[in-house]
Amino acid sequence: MKVVNLKQAILQAWKERWSDYQWAINMKKFFPKGATWDILNLAEALLEQAMIGPSPNPLILSYLKYAISSQMVSYSSVLTAISKFDDFSRDLCVQALLNIMDMFCDRLSCHGKAEECIGLCRALLSALHWLLRCTAASAERLREGLEAGTPATGEKQLAMCLQRLEKTLSSTKNRALLHIAKLEEASSWTAIEHSLLKLGEILANLSNLQLRSQAEQCGTLIRSIPTMLSVHSEQLHKTGFPTVHAVILLEGTMNLTGETQPLVEQLVMVKRTQHIPTPLFVLEIWKACFVGLIESPEGTEELKWTAFTFLKIPQVLVKLKKYSHGDKDFTEDVSSAFEFLLKLTPLLDKADQRCNCDCTDFLVHECSKQGLLSEASVNNLVAKRKADREHAPHLKSGENANIQPNPSLILRAEPTVTNILKCSSGLNFLSCPQTMDADHSKSPEGLLGVLGHMLSGKSLDLLLAAAAATGKLKSFARKFINLNEFMTHGTEESTKAASVRALLFDISFLMLCHVAQTYGSEVILSESSTGAEVPFFETWMQTCMPEEGKILNPDHPCFWPNSTKVESLVALLNNSSEMKLVQMKWHEACLSISAAILEILNAWENGVLAFESIQKITDNIKGKVCSLAVCAVAWLVAHVRMLGLDEREKSLQMIRQLAGPLYSENTLQFYNERVVIMSSILEHMCADVLHQTATQIKFPSTGVDTMPYWNLLPPKRPIKEVLTDIFAKVLEKGWVDSRSIHIFDTLLHMGGVYWFCNNLIKELLKETRKEHTLRAVELLYSIFCLDMQQVTLVLLGHILPGLLTDSSKWHSLMDPPGTALAKLAVWCALSSYSSHKGQASSRQKKRHREDIEDYTSLFPLDDVQPSKLMRLLSSNEDDANVLSSPTDRSMRSSLSASQLHTVNMKDPLNRVLANLFLLISSILGSRTAGPHTQFVQWFMEECVDCLEQGSRASILQFMPFTTVSELVKVSAMSSPKVVLAITDLSLPLGRQVAAKAIAAL
Repeated sequence: MKVVNLKQAILQAWKERWSDYQWAINMKKFFPKGATWDILNLAEALLEQAMIGPSPNPLILSYLKYAISSQMVSYSSVLTAISKFDDFSRDLCVQALLNIMDMFCDRLSCHGKAEECIGLCRALLSALHWLLRCTAASAERLREGLEAGTPATGEKQLAMCLQRLEKTLSSTKNRALLHIAKLEEASSWTAIEHSLLKLGEILANLSNLQLRSQAEQCGTLIRSIPTMLSVHSEQLHKTGFPTVHAVILLEGTMNLTGETQPLVEQLVMVKRTQHIPTPLFVLEIWKACFVGLIESPEGTEELKWTAFTFLKIPQVLVKLKKYSHGDKDFTEDVSSAFEFLLKLTPLLDKADQRCNCDCTDFLVHECSKQGLLSEASVNNLVAKRKADREHAPHLKSGENANIQPNPSLILRAEPTVTNILKCSSGLNFLSCPQTMDADHSKSPEGLLGVLGHMLSGKSLDLLLAAAAATGKLKSFARKFINLNEFMTHGTEESTKAASVRALLFDISFLMLCHVAQTYGSEVILSESSTGAEVPFFETWMQTCMPEEGKILNPDHPCFWPNSTKVESLVALLNNSSEMKLVQMKWHEACLSISAAILEILNAWENGVLAFESIQKITDNIKGKVCSLAVCAVAWLVAHVRMLGLDEREKSLQMIRQLAGPLYSENTLQFYNERVVIMSSILEHMCADVLHQTATQIKFPSTGVDTMPYWNLLPPKRPIKEVLTDIFAKVLEKGWVDSRSIHIFDTLLHMGGVYWFCNNLIKELLKETRKEHTLRAVELLYSIFCLDMQQVTLVLLGHILPGLLTDSSKWHSLMDPPGTALAKLAVWCALSSYSSHKGQASSRQKKRHREDIEDYTSLFPLDDVQPSKLMRLLSSNEDDANVLSSPTDRSMRSSLSASQLHTVNMKDPLNRVLANLFLLISSILGSRTAGPHTQFVQWFMEECVDCLEQGSRASILQFMPFTTVSELVKVSAMSSPKVVLAITDLSLPLGRQVAAKAIAAL
């Protein structure tokens, strides 16, 4: 018999009462191969015929069940067909449909094309909407039945609906498919949310608590679908977090001038990757601040730490507050952190003793000003600490009422800095004595008085520390540069005016040198603007001032100005009893002094000048303005470096002469104060060259070590030994101190990034105890923060590929060190990727960049020249250990989300990440399994664990889409949540890849 269409075939089967398997055989005869049953809409046709009457047709329903069981029809087509039925008044039909759903709703799968898998997601979303509507209709009928006195009619059906809802939603796989469907069809998800609200309203007055509880549970599961990736368990079994501690110590010790935003982002990254609860996170920040305060060397470092703790960290917490879920929650967390801190009595007592005050009192009030603590919390915390201090009489006896504590001085210095910067340039100096922008010619004596006061004691360092901690140091330094530039030369002037101008030039010059040496030359440099004239001090600092890691050429043209000016300066220094001041062009004198010193040195060495003449000349140089002595020593330091051992004596003797103060009554104002700051500047300048030449020069002592962190490496020991020793000590202690940070920084500078990173990774891979490896990772991450960008490039671009492609090194990747290395690699990658678009910190700019290899040639963009990594992978095809894909596909053709997002692949970090994920893809597809395969699994698990919900610019965007199907074959990675996490769901292709992988699980 010839069948015209599907409907006729179904009717014929029903008329002739075929059994289900007979029906299936005959259907295959009627419809030869070609079109699939889904294309013919078999499921919809069967349901349409089965649901014609008030009750379903059992025979036709049996055909549908057979078609589902024998996989004649796909689950998606059945779900779509069910969701089109909307006559919920026909109880028997609804119940029949619910029974059909019961057959497969908790074991959905699809092994077809990606489009079919996306179809399953959409069908499941439609079915969920249908179930909610059906549940709402049943609940409405139950409510009506209760009013009419016949509750049984609706209760059974409502229970059935809720049971199917619960069964469908309890499957993580189903929720993952719904998550994809929500992103595919936002409007359908909105309809589901409306249905959920409507259902909640209907069930609000339901007396059956069991059904109401079941409905609430289903509602919770539905609402959790959009955020199913953001649930992370926080670490409640730990109380110490060495990474947070070390990051704070590193920042406080080496980067006070840095912007707060990069520090905040780094701290947020650490908090997220290590799942640290907020109160313990804030507590760790305070603990690190107090430790830094206690161990900071006396002098400038102590003031810098005080400013960091009491001014910068509250600002950091204000920005951290924006990353938390709610203001109230964060305020409570800060209060809890202080409650925990108050229990650390020995730490607080030690800090109070060091700072000569109640540190907690200052800190809570500062946090209160920033809106981080409520008034009630402040009063409570202050009272508790006060009661604690009553039990520590040594604190009270140690406090000297005559010495003002540093926290108090710093907090008072901050508004002074603000006032100095606020005063407008149009104001006369007398009406605004703090201004540095005023017309300097109107009241130079008044300005000199203010600057002289700033030089006395520790006033200058207090102001600089407060300015640095609040991000105002650059603007503050700019005031001194403008003043210095204005005082370089004067027109018709009296002797008094000339001496005031000389002093203002000298003091501003010395202050700027001090700022550059204490906080880095970056804070002095102006933003490069074309056409603008560069101020004298900037020019001199960049070309003539010795700094750590900067080698100066004594023959550089900057040291050799107009010869006429040099001759006149030599004559002035040699013949005059003292330096002339009237109409002196100080910038020219500073630039000419180097050539003049060379002339004088040559005359001395050739016997033309006696030592007494040299003393007279050096007294002239340093007698009036100290800045000339600073410029002279700057050149001498560069000159001594170029001389042989036996040629250095007279140059070093001249430095010694210039370094000592002049004992004379005929000096200008504030001479002693200026000599103190000059001595500190010269000591910094000469430190390296004196160390290299084994020379000692006694600089006038201020009673404080001006260079506490200089020359920390033990002599005559290989730097590799020093590195392994200091890391072993740090690992044993469990935290990094300021001194260790400086040693690590010196070693990184001396050995280079590759040497530093490679040797520390070797130390990590030697560890065999799990708790030690975890601690090592936390500490290494913080040590790598010294130069995270470069370390990450080396780690991901050189060290990891070397370990993963060399079978002789695979044993070192076993657990626990392998797991630890995977964790460290992910943390470094995430940290660098999230911050590499920003500016490098000042401490990273200081280091001379010397990449191991050019990353463009290492990982080229085109297919013509195979990259080093690709050559490495295909170098030895006969070797069983070679990592090659079974399908021999070109790895370079593997499409990733980063290519669809048009990420700049000329960026070294992007290239390194892309090639690392290509290598991972190759390992997963290779025939050889081993510790390297296990390492890849740990690496991917850590990526998932550290995932930030909603972040689409993750490092996982560099992973080829083909890797997903390889990854789900690994048992530990074959979970729907993992698939959702590793694919970029913002892209249609990403959703297809995820749907295909999840549907096949």
